Amino acid sequence: MASFKYEAINKAGKSIKGSLETETIEKARDEIKKMGYTPVDISAQGVLDKDIKIGIKTKPKPRDLSVFCRQFVSMLRAGVTIMDALKMLAEATEHPQLKRAIQEIKVSTEKGEALSFAFGEHPDVFPELMEKMVAAGEASGSLDVAIERMATQYERSSKTQAMIKKAMVYPIVVVIVAIAVIIVMLTVVIPNYVNMFDDLGTELPGITVMVQNLSNFVIDYWFILLPVTIALVVAVLMFSKTTTGKYFFGKIALKFPMTKGLVTKSASAQMARTLSTLMAAGIPLVEAVGIVSDIMTNLYFRDAMAAAKDEITIGQPLSRPLEECGLFPPMVYFMTRIGEETGNSEDMLDKLADYYEEEVEMAVASFMAALEPAIIIALAAIVCVLLGACMAPMLTMYDALNTL
Repeated sequence: MASFKYEAINKAGKSIKGSLETETIEKARDEIKKMGYTPVDISAQGVLDKDIKIGIKTKPKPRDLSVFCRQFVSMLRAGVTIMDALKMLAEATEHPQLKRAIQEIKVSTEKGEALSFAFGEHPDVFPELMEKMVAAGEASGSLDVAIERMATQYERSSKTQAMIKKAMVYPIVVVIVAIAVIIVMLTVVIPNYVNMFDDLGTELPGITVMVQNLSNFVIDYWFILLPVTIALVVAVLMFSKTTTGKYFFGKIALKFPMTKGLVTKSASAQMARTLSTLMAAGIPLVEAVGIVSDIMTNLYFRDAMAAAKDEITIGQPLSRPLEECGLFPPMVYFMTRIGEETGNSEDMLDKLADYYEEEVEMAVASFMAALEPAIIIALAAIVCVLLGACMAPMLTMYDALNTL
């Protein structure tokens, strides 16, 4: 298939730009018309255009998906047909990848494909959870309820992510500013300060000589240090995306005292909320646990849920593998067991998710309360060393004058 970029006009008269893949330019024109647009310009997409597009492509965030689901539900309950709702959502959505996916879902649905199947054709935009929930809604005749549950799911996920990002802003800013100050101290302040005492013929103390040597090293070899530092950062980021790296950092997160509670509570909330949503939609427990396993961020929790799926398949209750894996807090498998015994698993999991989502908020606050003083102490130690290197020659000189 060839790639084509196009410019078209929607029914509101707004200019729309995008790209699609098809065999010929005539078929591209037909596809654009099926989307409800009037094509203005269509041209073959070059290699450079493709590379630029791939470089800026970003996956929709939970906030984008929650807005999409909430708007979709509102339109369906207002009596708007699925086709018209998808058309309006495609025009209203600003996220380019999400917009294109909605347009293609509309085209697929018009061709007679099931809505859930059309969602499943875009795994890079809509997770498997979305596809399964839509399929369950279609089967039960309650598509609006299923999508509303997804809206709630993504809203809660978006809230948690936003809370964590907001909490990390202050430490990141402090660290960046501190690094900038240290670099200025080592490359500008310390050399001038030390040169002043060299001109006076004063013997420099050991701490000053040590900082001076570090300063000279940074100044003389910055062109080596800079690329090496960048290479190390890139290597760590690439390693963190590999399976081995995910296990490595996942284990550190579970062992490190400052992050263990946050990771465990976050995983518990994610597991309970997603499993409750899937079960409420009528998806079988085995299949629901499998989906939960796929969406878990920490690979150790992912493996635990995959093992739980195997245990359920042979007739074991879910609470048993949750307890045996040793990763989830006691309340998780106790509440799950109560739900199994009373036949009210969905409500129990909902309550469990509510509890641990509140716990995640408190865990983030506790993490920041511990992280901020840790950063301040580390920075204070570095500043004390630099100040000591600056003050030591002055004290040495004063002592020499007092002995005269």
